[in-house]
Amino acid sequence: RRNLTQLSAPKITFDKDLIKNFTGSLPFELTNDQKISAYEILKDLERPYPMNRLLNGDVGSGKTIVALIAAYETIKAGHQVAFMAPTEILAQQHSKTVGNLVKDPEIKVALLTASSKDKKELLKRIADGSANLVIGTHALIQKGLKFNNLGLVIIDEQHRFGVDQRATLLKGKGQKTTTPHLLSMTATPIPRTLALTVYGDLDISLIKEKPKGRQAIITKVIPPLE
Repeated sequence: RRNLTQLSAPKITFDKDLIKNFTGSLPFELTNDQKISAYEILKDLERPYPMNRLLNGDVGSGKTIVALIAAYETIKAGHQVAFMAPTEILAQQHSKTVGNLVKDPEIKVALLTASSKDKKELLKRIADGSANLVIGTHALIQKGLKFNNLGLVIIDEQHRFGVDQRATLLKGKGQKTTTPHLLSMTATPIPRTLALTVYGDLDISLIKEKPKGRQAIITKVIPPLE
């Protein structure tokens, strides 16, 4: 944690009007926990050293929109955002969510996975900064990929990635003299006190309440066919 505060990160000013307009355009109202978590993250982005925060919430609690709020402000401040998911299906799901919720023409999304077509064109757009929200899988840490001005890295299901894999996105990927902020997300239900012990270098935001009208998550064990 002490070493982290010695690094330099882009200072992204909390633009209250910008965020108010963005959240007001959403087809739903944020829960109190989502608002608190978003506020904690946005205040972290104002610091001159890298954010290192874990957003913990059960499946269906609305972690993705909180991450998108941070991504939106970061992009509007002139920086790129990398959003890494462990599977191609999840990356595509996040890309679809962004398409449904973010209507700002300045948000230019690039979906980079193993099966992406026109990869050369995608890598070019990422390198020159014309793609400012880059969503993908492990493809985001492949050789040859360079960001133009990376300000924020969001990692979904962070426990599915190794320490070195997460570090790769934060080092030598085009952020020049600064280190991007890091927001990790997980649905793994780690009690806060244990999480603070295990992740001593992380700040933690918790989303406990579910959005109104959200269907219950059903988990089943399916036996193999005989």
